[in-house]
Amino acid sequence: MRAGGRLVIAIDGKTVRGAKDKAGKAPHLVAALAHGIGAVLGQVAVDAKSNEIPAVRELLKAFAAHAPDQAWKRRSCGNGSKGPRVFDWAAATMPDGDGEPPGWSRYLLVRRSLTRNAKGELELAYYLCCAPAGTADEELIRVAGSRWAIEECFQTAKNETGLDQYQVRRYDAWYRHVTLAMLAHAYLSVTAATAPKALAAASSRSRSARSAVSWHT
Repeated sequence: MRAGGRLVIAIDGKTVRGAKDKAGKAPHLVAALAHGIGAVLGQVAVDAKSNEIPAVRELLKAFAAHAPDQAWKRRSCGNGSKGPRVFDWAAATMPDGDGEPPGWSRYLLVRRSLTRNAKGELELAYYLCCAPAGTADEELIRVAGSRWAIEECFQTAKNETGLDQYQVRRYDAWYRHVTLAMLAHAYLSVTAATAPKALAAASSRSRSARSAVSWHT
């Protein structure tokens, strides 16, 4: 199935008629189907017939479970406030359809935490990528890690220019507020990048606690 030139993967749940599990009940399966290439990418059993959305993560876990040990690479996806963000990563090439640009391929990138959560599990995150064929795993990891820079940009704009501090009822009022907040954030970012020493000195001389903000350093 195609939508806008993209390969669509359908998630569908079915009850297996004529089969029974150990409890004597008909099993329920959720499968990922790529109709455009006529392939079943994976399927998992679920406790009961229900919404298919919660089972998507289980499907992705099934994909990740088949990754061999040598596929996992410990890499940093960029620096954070506490240093390099290091995770275990695995990448797999997905089946190609006819919706990719010439010379491009689809990849599944899986990120695995290094420490276990409260449930004793290593948390997994998934990225469906489309990139030129032969793209190195390190490049996919670098791009996946760039989302933190975007989140930090939004957080800085909220803290320093009041991006989220509005009470409006109309779209045009919201649009004006957000536009001005983003413009102010862009000005502060460019100013801090082009003259960091001068701004830091000016902040240190100021008696106002509000003006001596960390984004000038």
